[in-house]
Amino acid sequence: MRVRRLKKHPAALEISAFLNLIVVLVPFLLSTAVFTRLTVVDMSLPAQSTGAAEQLQVDHLNLEVVIRPDAIEVGDRIGGLIQRIANTDGSTPDLVTLNALVTQIKLKFPEQRDASVLAEPDTSYDKLVKVMDAVRSTQRSEGGQVVRSELFPDIAIGDAPVVRVKP
Repeated sequence: MRVRRLKKHPAALEISAFLNLIVVLVPFLLSTAVFTRLTVVDMSLPAQSTGAAEQLQVDHLNLEVVIRPDAIEVGDRIGGLIQRIANTDGSTPDLVTLNALVTQIKLKFPEQRDASVLAEPDTSYDKLVKVMDAVRSTQRSEGGQVVRSELFPDIAIGDAPVVRVKP
């Protein structure tokens, strides 16, 4: 008797649907990646106070900008308050005066690059960013062109110290 065997055909891999997907997906991903731009602000946390050793550095400034609901307090961590800038109308901080003060401080300490911005818990994000921008850089016009100068670009963010009300 004769044995009948089935003829086996080699299996074919159907990848045309996958290739169609890749042909559409790759240009789409490449085109959207070009238009995506991330803005990153590098920040560091304020260093802990080491006590008496910090007080020996007389020429070093530890600039602190404290955002209060009614004002902005600019000071040195060791030397104390430099100036208190009241808000212009209730809750809007006077950023022009803040920027001018920080510019004057930068002239006295040209090598200093870091500052701390301390905010109270109820401070809005918008106010925090505007104060950081005022501390980070300044703009002035020279010969019809706007020139941007760097003030204190290395900004650390923290919680503002609690103000104790005297009874």
